[in-house]
Amino acid sequence: MTTPSADAPADPADPAEPAPASRLALLPAIGVSASAFLLFALQLSGWGHLLLALSLLGAVLVSRELAKDLALIGVGITIVSTTSVVASVDWDRFLTIGAVLLLAVLVPVLVDRLLLRRRAIRFPLRTGEPWTRLEKGYIVAVPFLGWLILPFYFITSGVYRNWPHLADGGEVARFFAGVNFVGTWDELFFICTCFALLRRHFGVWTANLLQATIFVSFLWELGYQAWGPLLTAPFALLQGWLFARTGSLLYVLIVHLLFDVVVFLAIVHARHPGAIPIFLV
Repeated sequence: MTTPSADAPADPADPAEPAPASRLALLPAIGVSASAFLLFALQLSGWGHLLLALSLLGAVLVSRELAKDLALIGVGITIVSTTSVVASVDWDRFLTIGAVLLLAVLVPVLVDRLLLRRRAIRFPLRTGEPWTRLEKGYIVAVPFLGWLILPFYFITSGVYRNWPHLADGGEVARFFAGVNFVGTWDELFFICTCFALLRRHFGVWTANLLQATIFVSFLWELGYQAWGPLLTAPFALLQGWLFARTGSLLYVLIVHLLFDVVVFLAIVHARHPGAIPIFLV
């Protein structure tokens, strides 16, 4: 399998792909990503939606194909913005957040398939190519680094309080399910939807920085605050780069879910010291 260059835009010779975007096209794309920062990180609903609307209008003036792809991202962002995604294990919030996140993935896919009559959003589980030794090593390294860093981050910053207290086994089970659901959703929306759509117009690292802005903004609202972006930004960028390199949703999903197992254990450890005596902090 030939992997794309880290700086190469989508191949304009492919009839399924639009031609590379002009520099002017970057402005509405930045606006869409910045709207997520306003909506999720800063909680400025009015300004965030206004910036999103103006960015999509600007995209229409630049390129019809760009406007279609940014609109799909904007639909997902708007759906997520309809509810708080602050972590909760109360049944009503648990189900509401789950439904909203599902819609944020499903609606852009359905619009892409049924209205736009194309398949710009895809979820390629496997490519048929074996993973390299480095890629296999990264799968092992991720949970180890999480074990080393995450308890220190959650406990010393105090942000573990952004997650629920977990009073009984039922809440622990819902929390585990929620962590894995959100981790899976992250890859479906931020990587397979946002990054893949941006990649149709921009080089890997331009598209990656734009999707990471949306990704990290969402994670801030979710609870990764204080100095959390120092962890979440590199992670978001690596996930985008790995997806571009491997073309495999399965690979980035395994990486993410292994990391999230350690997130779950570290938060339970922070909430209930001594319950999981496997950490250094």
